[in-house]
Amino acid sequence: MNLALFDFDGTITTKDSMVDFITYAGGYKKFLPGFFLLSPILILYKLKLIPNWKAKEIVLSYFFKGWEIKYFKNKAARYSRDELPKIIRKPALEKIEWHKAQGHRVVVVTASIEDWVRDWCEVYSLDLIATKLEVKNGRLTGKFLTKNCYGIEKVKRIKEKYNLEGFDQIFVYGDSSDDREMLALADSKEPV
Repeated sequence: MNLALFDFDGTITTKDSMVDFITYAGGYKKFLPGFFLLSPILILYKLKLIPNWKAKEIVLSYFFKGWEIKYFKNKAARYSRDELPKIIRKPALEKIEWHKAQGHRVVVVTASIEDWVRDWCEVYSLDLIATKLEVKNGRLTGKFLTKNCYGIEKVKRIKEKYNLEGFDQIFVYGDSSDDREMLALADSKEPV
């Protein structure tokens, strides 16, 4: 059996799903002031003065801390079913379908939050490795439950879930420098 690993944002999608989901969940009236207030954090991240996971956690905490998990999951599931298809790149979906037709195991490996990617992956029978949010007393804490599935963490999580020696060939699709470590697992690196 062969394994096909796909990054999500930018590889399968045409834009960042986190920004898209935040806009969907709260509307532009909450999104625009929020990103204005958070701009110092985003600048520090761009200057590499704070790590990706910290900037992302601060942003997600600002928008979702305290949300009831049932409400968040419902909103995320609707986004996954109704909005994600609008930003999926057709060539990426065709490549996914080709791998499935060959009988390959196809896995989406993403730093995005699993809740807003899960339903879309289920529609296409794809495995999912993603970042999870912490919940206490039925509400989001604003923290991650898992490490942000980014960079080397993608490789760690893949190896925790799959015995890579058991696959004949590994295909990897990624579009950015934070996919570098995952791309190193590939027997075959192809553009989507």
